[in-house]
Amino acid sequence: METYDYDLFVLGAGSGGVRASRIASNLGGRVAVAEERYFGGTCVNVGCVPKKLYSYASHYKDDFEDSRGFGWSFSNVHFDWATLKKNKDNEINRLSAIYKSILNNSGVTIFETRARLLGPHHVKIGDKVCSARYILLAVGGWPYIPAFEGAEYLMTSNEVFAMESAPKSIAILGGGYIAVEFASFFCRLGVDTTLIYRGSKLLRGFDEDVRDIITRELARSTNLFLESDISCLSNKNNYLEVDLTSGLKLQVEQVVAATGRRPLTQDLGLENTGVQLNKYGAVKVDDRFCTAEPTIFAVGDVIDRVALTPVALMEGQWVAQSLFDKEMGSVSYENIPTAVFCHPNLATCGYSEEQARAAGLSFDVYESSFRQLKHTLSGRQEQSYIKLLVNQDDDRVIGAHFVAPDAGELMQGVAVAMNSGATKSVFDATLGIHPTLAEEFVTLREKRGA
Repeated sequence: METYDYDLFVLGAGSGGVRASRIASNLGGRVAVAEERYFGGTCVNVGCVPKKLYSYASHYKDDFEDSRGFGWSFSNVHFDWATLKKNKDNEINRLSAIYKSILNNSGVTIFETRARLLGPHHVKIGDKVCSARYILLAVGGWPYIPAFEGAEYLMTSNEVFAMESAPKSIAILGGGYIAVEFASFFCRLGVDTTLIYRGSKLLRGFDEDVRDIITRELARSTNLFLESDISCLSNKNNYLEVDLTSGLKLQVEQVVAATGRRPLTQDLGLENTGVQLNKYGAVKVDDRFCTAEPTIFAVGDVIDRVALTPVALMEGQWVAQSLFDKEMGSVSYENIPTAVFCHPNLATCGYSEEQARAAGLSFDVYESSFRQLKHTLSGRQEQSYIKLLVNQDDDRVIGAHFVAPDAGELMQGVAVAMNSGATKSVFDATLGIHPTLAEEFVTLREKRGA
């Protein structure tokens, strides 16, 4: 029987890689991880964690304004970007260290350098070559930068969280969740914010009614240019000149490309294996997360399925348990709850109306648009919205969409109910907590007309 240096060698110490390494090691496997950049991956270092911290910071502007309607008065309120960044860095460093300690405490060998594949069982780390029974690719993704004249002046989401000071003005290119979240917090942290998107409404892929609401809300606080794109970017020393395809010219201090992320599969040595990539550079895997090379597996953003941290964790754990314990049942991607931390937040679980219709389902729609109680005194015109899709065949709730403050916090419980097979009758029989936003989930009675 052939012997190897390790039972599992993992490339990447992000969410999926760390989870797989810890589980595999705890199940008796000899595990090694190579990480060239930072422990915790995109989410901890340049993704969901710092983004949520900046979102928290920006909410205070709204809170200060809203408080006046409740009798508060104050003056000389001041925001300091440097303080936010310093405290954010401290927290990110703490979390990254925790990820590394998880590996150490689990007995995983750590290589803090780049690794390349030499074949289906061999990995090169610096001048060292290691052999492994199995290899797991968990290298994540990297911001995509569009190609046009002057694109070298673009920042990406990675650099935003390294900025030592806030610009006076910024343009954000893109219309997905990263672009929308960035626009939401920049404009509230005192930056004159422009959002440029080639589509007619933001957040492609989300429910159309939700897209309409978020597009309308973002237009209240940002300079929103829809059905437009950047054709050219010029450096004018103290500002950047942005030429739009519409013919307009803008002048801003910084431009951020929030145009998505692509799997980070370059220079991994994949040509030395049978691993195959799709047209976007993502690793092709089967239902067992196995590549075309039987000893090499892949999880997380690098496989281009659902780019969410909890999904990568689930996939990494599945692979480790399947390889070192027992064959697991197939991973389900149904009813994955997710949130976008814009203003107001939005959260969703299950089918959008368009997806349900495309799947040929017969369903009823229940919805409500309302102004939360808080804003009867604050004076803010912000609208909240809730929508439930109910399967006509069995009364199960198959889609839930919520636009409201803390929508993500509220959607988590709804996702539990949906994954338990809750019907609309169960929702109706549940007493609401009054007065709350969440009670709207159990008080919808009228179906929307055709």
